Amino acid sequence: MAYLHENFLLPNKTSQRLYHEVAADQPIMDYHCHLSPEAVAGNARFPDLAEIWLGGDHYKWRAMRAAGIPEACVTGDAAPREKFDAWARTVPQTVRNPLHHWTHLELKRYFETDLVLSPQTADAIWDLANARIAEDSFNVHSICQQFDIRAIGTTDDPVDSLEHHLAHNAGPLKTKIFPTFRPDKAMITADVQSWNEWTDQLAAVCGKTLSSAADFILALKMRHDFFHQVGCRLTDHGIESCPFHPCDAEQAEVVFQKLRAGRAPNESEAEQWMTYILQTVARWSAARGWTMQLHLGALRNTHRTMFERLGPDTGYDTMLDEPLIRKLAAFLDSLAMSDELPQCIFYHVNPNALYPLATLMASYQDGSVAGKMQLGSGWWHVDTLDGMRTQMEVLSSVGLFSRFVGMLTDSRSFLSFPRHEYFRRIACGIIGADVEAGLIPDDADLLDQLVTDICYQNAKNYFNFPGVE
Repeated sequence: MAYLHENFLLPNKTSQRLYHEVAADQPIMDYHCHLSPEAVAGNARFPDLAEIWLGGDHYKWRAMRAAGIPEACVTGDAAPREKFDAWARTVPQTVRNPLHHWTHLELKRYFETDLVLSPQTADAIWDLANARIAEDSFNVHSICQQFDIRAIGTTDDPVDSLEHHLAHNAGPLKTKIFPTFRPDKAMITADVQSWNEWTDQLAAVCGKTLSSAADFILALKMRHDFFHQVGCRLTDHGIESCPFHPCDAEQAEVVFQKLRAGRAPNESEAEQWMTYILQTVARWSAARGWTMQLHLGALRNTHRTMFERLGPDTGYDTMLDEPLIRKLAAFLDSLAMSDELPQCIFYHVNPNALYPLATLMASYQDGSVAGKMQLGSGWWHVDTLDGMRTQMEVLSSVGLFSRFVGMLTDSRSFLSFPRHEYFRRIACGIIGADVEAGLIPDDADLLDQLVTDICYQNAKNYFNFPGVE
């Protein structure tokens, strides 16, 4: 039997039927990722397997370092084939890590091979994959068509031009790309020089002089308006924890002037400014029916030497284990009291936070939107076999699994779409096991609708991206 055979992760007849007859044929709504809009719009092609597979993938980089691979073959200047061979030496050591599954699902779905990657099979895989990559038909648009990608949600700075989103969506491809408004650089003031440089960019893009906090907010609102016109329906905030230190316009002006003078705010002022911006953006989003995503709990760039050498997003981030609920609850309540709480998705990289988040969000389900508050799918360090199962078990235990908006790749790689298959197989395995244990009715209509909704329909209805079929 081939590795990752057709019933991989499907332990019984019910789960097998649900996956093969229902889940496998659902389109994909990849509503949060870090793919390049320019690559999508430009229908990018790729020079070789090392570039498309290893470039920018810090999941793989962490594993390679743990396997003793020198940095030259990870992020350094080694030749593409050397980097691929280093990955081939690493892969056999990744058994029981999801990388082993993802690697071979990707080989199977993109390159139609059941070969298991190792130093012994490296030549064959390198040759057959690169032959496929060299074909004119192997490009971003064909990948999107192959996996029936209906929407890609990119992650975008408020000052971005969104020219690639506009150009792509004017074309005929069924896959649409939508920006996500991520104003972290407006909120986070730890580096005053960087904050001022970004504020100057905001001023230039808006054609405004930003001499007050009110000017700053107006300019940010102009970008929010523009993003909405381009189809944006989500914000995203990558923060360690949710701030809550109430701040009125007068106090915000004091902090703004201090920042513009190049002086660092104290800890209290920094949290006030962050709260002020986050609340303001949340209110705009609520008025427009957008969704606010909170990506919480990542302690980034922990290895200072490597951060200075390689920069961010290179594999040196970890989980926080600090309390988060008290301020998050106060923040949500501050918006709910004035009926300005948008749809929210809460992600946390530490699975210990899932029950607290799931029970908190239930306090803010208000009946206005089905599943208005969402417990996000397993993210980053926990988008694993165990992490996905844990997230679904927690959501099922204290919320409505049936309203779950499902999986996203959160990836920088165009080879990551099989992660949706991985998620769907796990979900069908959970449901099928419960049916055969007598915990869920063996009702085909109920089960088929449940799977259809979690795989695609809930996300389609929840985000309401314009023009998505």
